[in-house]
Amino acid sequence: MTFALTSNDFQDGDTLPDAQVQAKGNTSPHLAWSGVPEGTRSFAITVFDPDAPTGSGFWHWTVANIPADVREIPAGGPLPDGAVEGRTDYGAPGFGGAAPPPGHGPHRYVFTVFAVDTGRLEVTPENSGAIFGFNLHFHTLARASITATWENKG
Repeated sequence: MTFALTSNDFQDGDTLPDAQVQAKGNTSPHLAWSGVPEGTRSFAITVFDPDAPTGSGFWHWTVANIPADVREIPAGGPLPDGAVEGRTDYGAPGFGGAAPPPGHGPHRYVFTVFAVDTGRLEVTPENSGAIFGFNLHFHTLARASITATWENKG
């Protein structure tokens, strides 16, 4: 079985619903995963916009230390005990919805779940997406992604 990520809120390639847009709902989506690889001891989730006009993309959500027996996060949470949300590029921990500049065209929002080989990554709510990514680089067994788009037509 292949490691896979799905959502009840959107399908891979869809436009994000208003609930996941910062100015319209700013709610994290439902996410579920299956086909978990052997040796998984925890999970992590990231949401990244590679199209942001920053030169380095934009982190919309980072979560680590999701227990290995969890297979689903409901829309809007709550996150399971022990999970750690990192600082997004909005400047605070938690989910930050889509908000590309008006007229900048469609942006891609890559939702990724990581199967992690340790029960606890050494990350904190003050850590950036880059720090989460650095830790995940050394502990990822597998990853599964779905991508949605959204455009601010102004």
